[in-house]
Amino acid sequence: MSPVEEKVKEIVIKIVRKPELDFTPTTTFKDMNADSLDIVQILVALEDAFDIEIIDEEMKEIANMGEFVAYIERKVAARKAA
Repeated sequence: MSPVEEKVKEIVIKIVRKPELDFTPTTTFKDMNADSLDIVQILVALEDAFDIEIIDEEMKEIANMGEFVAYIERKVAARKAA
């Protein structure tokens, strides 16, 4: 598991309050019973943790945690390259 994936998992599990959650690439926010407030809190926490900006329009394309982690990794890589 990459450092980005570990941090995403840590934040997601903390906010949805499901430490027993099976966090896999195919897990969805719906699987976690995450409501819209949970998702907003997750996005804000990740923006702060990685010093990135998450675009709402881009989030609409993300179906599961595998895609979400890949998206965050791309954002982090782009920030480091800038």
